[in-house]
Amino acid sequence: MRKTKIVIAAIALPMILAGAWYIGRGGDRSASAFRFVQIERGDIEATVSATGSLNAVTTVQVGTQVSGQVAEIFVDFNDRVRKGQLIARIDPTLAQQTVRDAQATVERNRAEAERAQRDFERSKQLFANEVLSVSEFETSQYQHEVSQANLSSARVSLERARQNLAYTQIYAPIDGIVVERNVDVGQTVAASLSAPQLFLIANDLSRMQILASVDESDIGQIREGQPVRFTVQAYPTEAFEGTVQQVRLQSTTQENV
Repeated sequence: MRKTKIVIAAIALPMILAGAWYIGRGGDRSASAFRFVQIERGDIEATVSATGSLNAVTTVQVGTQVSGQVAEIFVDFNDRVRKGQLIARIDPTLAQQTVRDAQATVERNRAEAERAQRDFERSKQLFANEVLSVSEFETSQYQHEVSQANLSSARVSLERARQNLAYTQIYAPIDGIVVERNVDVGQTVAASLSAPQLFLIANDLSRMQILASVDESDIGQIREGQPVRFTVQAYPTEAFEGTVQQVRLQSTTQENV
């Protein structure tokens, strides 16, 4: 019996020592899980993340309303331009020929109108003296009115030809910086369906805007006037600030969202 007690005590003593060592380690580990800091007051911020494209607030696409070959270009990328500055010229040869042809048409119709006017004046006198019949007088009157209408149409055509000639001179519509140049000297542009873009001018690169697409689940939190922070890959360590200017009502569906 005594031998049994000694064996039990011999087995229990190492277990007690191991348990004490384990508890001691656990106490140290639990103590090391805490650290003390000073309590501070602050705001809890809810953020919405979105990606978009950064562009100038105002950009104008400069095109041409007439077709032809680009004869001269006076600006290049990054050039600063003023409103009304000549920036390019389309070859005016065909437009000048059209103007001369329209001028000749006006002169011909003016001569015909003057002759019809004289014939009409004589017809009125003869009709008043009962020399001409009503039908002859009305024919003379009709020819006079048609000649006047033809003269007016020829003058309109001349104005159009002169305007097309003026369109061969491309002027900057706003003050700004040339950010795109899409043509070179000698290139032919066709304005039959739509005005081809020759240049893209940004009004002020110090004022930029981001067009961002926001998820449907987050758009309800966006309001005009909210502060915005954004980053760009060109300057990854800098954060820029802005303001929500507009929440557009134009929704789009992408992958059923």
